[in-house]
Amino acid sequence: MSLRRHVMIVGNGEIAAGTAAVIDAADLVIRFNDCRSVGAGGSRTDVVAVCNTGRPARAMLGSAEWRKSSAVAAASEIWSVRDPGKFAELRAPLAISHPELDDFCDDYTEQFTAFCQAAGKRHMVIDRAVHEGADTALADYDPGSYVVPSSGMIVIAYVMARHPDDDIAITGFSHTGWEEHPFAAEKRLVDAYVSLGRLRRLAATNLISASQGD
Repeated sequence: MSLRRHVMIVGNGEIAAGTAAVIDAADLVIRFNDCRSVGAGGSRTDVVAVCNTGRPARAMLGSAEWRKSSAVAAASEIWSVRDPGKFAELRAPLAISHPELDDFCDDYTEQFTAFCQAAGKRHMVIDRAVHEGADTALADYDPGSYVVPSSGMIVIAYVMARHPDDDIAITGFSHTGWEEHPFAAEKRLVDAYVSLGRLRRLAATNLISASQGD
């Protein structure tokens, strides 16, 4: 009989104080991009979920500091949260609606694959169906006009689908940041998942800020 695993999704927002040891004791710890959650949010890192398009991707791949960071070095997997085909389709409409985002859909997935091959890590691309499922779920929570769900929302949706019988906890999610993510709707959706018992938030008292949310 399989045992229930404990999965921690640790964003780059406010970390619940005193939870570093709890996070590090989990069976699976997922962090994001430059892993600013390390420290207040413990150190264990099994997966780094990255934005594999646009400026964040270019910055990470071009940074020796990122490549050699303790979190990236420790991770056995890198997850690219943006399906290349989905973002290729977004390029033309965004050129009309958001011309300032001219490099938003630039795809660096192959470069992350090459990095993982050289570093002995598994590289996985989250399928567009997860993105589109998140769009559908958010529609019930008055998201307004937005470009894409946040990386955090995509990873939460993916992990819930992949680990339906496991204990999934989140911290470091302030649900604030880039105005083209539907953060208010994402907070309401995540709160709904918590109320249904599909997720739980680590105790959020005496918050320590790692940075703004993903």
